[in-house]
Amino acid sequence: MAKIALGSQREATQPDCIKALIVEFITTFFFVFAGVGAAMAADKLVGGSLAGLLFIALAHALVVAVMISAGHISGGHLNPAVTLGLLAGGHITVFRSILYWIDQLIASTVACLLLSYLTGGLATPVITLASGVGYAQGVVWEIVLTFSLLFTVYGTIVDPKKGAIDGLGPLLTGLVVGANILAGGSFSGAAMNPARAFGPALVSWNWTHHWVYWVGPLIGGGLAGFIYENFFITRSHLPLPNDEENY
Repeated sequence: MAKIALGSQREATQPDCIKALIVEFITTFFFVFAGVGAAMAADKLVGGSLAGLLFIALAHALVVAVMISAGHISGGHLNPAVTLGLLAGGHITVFRSILYWIDQLIASTVACLLLSYLTGGLATPVITLASGVGYAQGVVWEIVLTFSLLFTVYGTIVDPKKGAIDGLGPLLTGLVVGANILAGGSFSGAAMNPARAFGPALVSWNWTHHWVYWVGPLIGGGLAGFIYENFFITRSHLPLPNDEENY
C-alpha cells in the first residue's frame, strides 16, 4: 500500500521544487485563461446553447492536453484534485502538495483578473449547479467526473505499464475532460477542479454552490488515486523520502 510522505519545509527552497512551482503556475494560468476565456466567448457569441457547450468542452480538452505536456517539470497537475490524487498514491509529499494548491489557486485568480481586464470588464462566468440539481447530486456528479479524470491520469500517465499508449497520456486526459464537460456541464458544471472554480468565484465574488467544487473533486480525485495505486499498479520504486514519520 502506498505511503503518504509528509515532506518538510526545506522543499520550498530546493531548486527542483521552485522550478516545479513556476511551471505549475504557468500551466495552470494558461489552462484557466483558455478555459474561462472560452466560456466567456461562448456566452457572448452563442449563449447557453449546445454549440456553446461544445466550444467550451473542446477548449478545455485542447488546453489540458497541451498544458500537461508542457508542464512535465511539475507534472502538469493544473488541479488540486489531481495533486490530491497523486498524494494519495504516494507520488508527491504533503508539503509540496500544499505549495501546489496555493500556486494553482493564485494562478487561477490571476488568469481571471487578466481576462476581466482584457474583455473590458465582462462578467467572469462562475461554475454553479444547474436549476433542479441539488447539492447532493452536484457533489456526486463531481465525484464521478473527477474520479474518471484521475483514473485516466493514472492509467495513461502514472502507471509504468502503459504499453502502446505511452506518450498519449496528456491527449487522452484532455479528451476525458472534454467528454466529462459534455456529459456533466449542463448539470453540475463539470468543474472537476477546485482551482478552475475558485478563480472565477473570487473575481466575481460569487460563491454560489462553491463548496461543491471542493468536496466533490477532492473526494473523487483522492479516491481514484488511492484505488488505482493500491489495487492496479505493480511497481518496485522506492517511496518518496520523508523527514517525518509516514502515516
